[in-house]
Amino acid sequence: MKAVTKTNLNLAGQISKYTGKVRDVYFLEGGLLVMVATDRISAFDVVLPRGIPYKGQVLNQIASKFLDLTSDILPNWKTAEVDPMVTVGQLCEPYKVEMVVRGYLAGHAWREYRDGKRSLCGVPLPDGLRENEKLPHPIITPTTKAAEGHDEDISREDIIARGIVPADEYAQLEKYALALFERGTQIAAKRGLILVDTKYEFGSKDGKILLMDEIHTPDSSRYFYAEGYEERLARGEHQKQLSKEFVREWLMAGGFQGKEGQKVPEMTDEVVAGITDRYIELYEHLTGEKFHKGEDADPEARIAANINAFLKTIR
Repeated sequence: MKAVTKTNLNLAGQISKYTGKVRDVYFLEGGLLVMVATDRISAFDVVLPRGIPYKGQVLNQIASKFLDLTSDILPNWKTAEVDPMVTVGQLCEPYKVEMVVRGYLAGHAWREYRDGKRSLCGVPLPDGLRENEKLPHPIITPTTKAAEGHDEDISREDIIARGIVPADEYAQLEKYALALFERGTQIAAKRGLILVDTKYEFGSKDGKILLMDEIHTPDSSRYFYAEGYEERLARGEHQKQLSKEFVREWLMAGGFQGKEGQKVPEMTDEVVAGITDRYIELYEHLTGEKFHKGEDADPEARIAANINAFLKTIR
């Protein structure tokens, strides 16, 4: 199937549309929103020039499953998964921070640590840690949610001091984030995976905190294979992982880190197909289910028909 890199839907009760890096979000009357997970892919806060077939379906279906599997921890925005690439849910007022939880020293945290930092977002880190080593306990390293450009690391103290989130509500966000990470860790372990780090977004509606957006997907999370982890760590080798980090590593090897003047390496058909295969591999490994590819000649028509059919049932 050709990658779905944009949608132009005309939905009943539609008020406006927001186009994010990966998702097209349609705002409807009555406080509903329709989130379409497209096949766009971003890295280093840059949308890459080619879409990845089936990536949107993988993200949407994994997120939908994990929203259901964590709804006992806190309520979430989801009302229904109405299409393999679409979830309909409640519009919330988002908190202007992303709660990044890290159980291992990897990715951005490792790069900061390698360059000499021993405090990340106000959280102290001990000397002598190795890349991909398990941390003494999971830590929260929040980031700001930038409307444009790069998100920035920020400390708990700065979030509260700047009035971004009230202290009591932030404390609750921390509790929820750590509980969600623990649940994700348990589920991943049953599938032979290690949940290395992830991010959560929260919002408020009618005075309640809700979990928003995606959860435990390969775009928002990093997974290692548990088998062979200790041996690779002891040898100082790269971990076998299922996440978007392999895309970032491919870009960095080609001299691209999202900085001005840098050019994205050529995304050949082989590169695109390889990224699709990795996303499907993660879906099947994480869920234990076979991934069923949508083969529609016109996926946007299918998406529109499925959304409108659902909306008729709730109007």
